[in-house]
Amino acid sequence: MDTSGSLILVAREPGGITTVTINRPKALNSLIRPMMVDLARAIKALSRDDSDVFKGDLKDIETDPVAQMELCPKPIIGAINGFAFTAGFEIALACDILIAVNGAKFIDVHAKFGIFPSWGLSQKLSRIIGPSRALNHLVEERDLMKKAREVAEAIIRNNQDMVLRYKSVINDGLKLDLGHTLALEKERGHEYYNGITKEHFKKMQEFKAGLSSKKPASKM
Repeated sequence: MDTSGSLILVAREPGGITTVTINRPKALNSLIRPMMVDLARAIKALSRDDSDVFKGDLKDIETDPVAQMELCPKPIIGAINGFAFTAGFEIALACDILIAVNGAKFIDVHAKFGIFPSWGLSQKLSRIIGPSRALNHLVEERDLMKKAREVAEAIIRNNQDMVLRYKSVINDGLKLDLGHTLALEKERGHEYYNGITKEHFKKMQEFKAGLSSKKPASKM
């Protein structure tokens, strides 16, 4: 099946391989709500075993692509060409295997635009590559202070409330097992969004609108 013209393309091959493509290149494959729902349904359809029992809000799980990827019993290979921004980064981390071209970019802009991670990015990345590699840099001696200033200035340009919240959830999560850290991330996310201001919401909308002005990129 190939749902051509859709933002989520699904192609099934007789040999058992199914390719699911995020197809919104003009917006750097940034995800909008209908795409998330379609992606979740496409992933769910890959599993023929309906015997899994999940204790939680099934309505939310039905339309949550990362939850469906985690529940899928079949291996998922992520092929990244271009940019994997924020939600796309989180979807990439939910894959069992990642293959990326040399120029692929994995970018987390949650803090910059005041968006709280809800699919495990704050916990998974530090566990996959270690907290030091997730947070730190290695540079030549001559570039030490220059890089330190660049990082400091980049942090200052972010949403400062989110910077503090992000650091807190990363550090607090390192003390727990993964299951509890993912629950912690969702809990902190709900707390944040329940108190979000109109100004923060406007910045999120500006971020989404700004993606469409960037160069086309990736397939996953």
